[in-house]
Amino acid sequence: MPDKHPLQDLVEPIIDQMGFEIVRVMTIGVQNPTLQIMIERKDRKNLVVDDCAAVSRAVSEILDEKDPIKNRYSLEVSSPGLDRPLVTLDHFKRFCNYETKLETKTEVEGRKRFKGKILNVDEADNIHFVMDDKEYCIPFATVSKAKLVLTDELLDEYMKAQEEIEL
Repeated sequence: MPDKHPLQDLVEPIIDQMGFEIVRVMTIGVQNPTLQIMIERKDRKNLVVDDCAAVSRAVSEILDEKDPIKNRYSLEVSSPGLDRPLVTLDHFKRFCNYETKLETKTEVEGRKRFKGKILNVDEADNIHFVMDDKEYCIPFATVSKAKLVLTDELLDEYMKAQEEIEL
């Protein structure tokens, strides 16, 4: 998986203290870069705009104080969304049986791109993945990027969760 963003260690303690987990931190763009921080709630409830605003304010304070980014930039704090990136082994474990797109740094059984379902993650940190009725054993260390695929099943599950919240 991609290396940890250099600013993650700076912002993670405050985000953690507020009850959130970092999904991914990345810088987008060069001229007017955006520091994008994707978060989710530790209690796994849906993230709301007020959550993102609170984290944005807290992160802005520490970034203003420490000034690790010398040039002008924008800060974006957001939800990972339904078609979220999968960055950690825990993400792969949590989203077993979901449709996923996955790319590897090196070839695994002659491929670098996969689209299928995560079956499980074993003790050796291998992701067992099924695509076109064939099972692949993909070492987590070879994964360069992965994300859930927005499917009707995923959308239905989200809508059911929303209904339960409203009750």
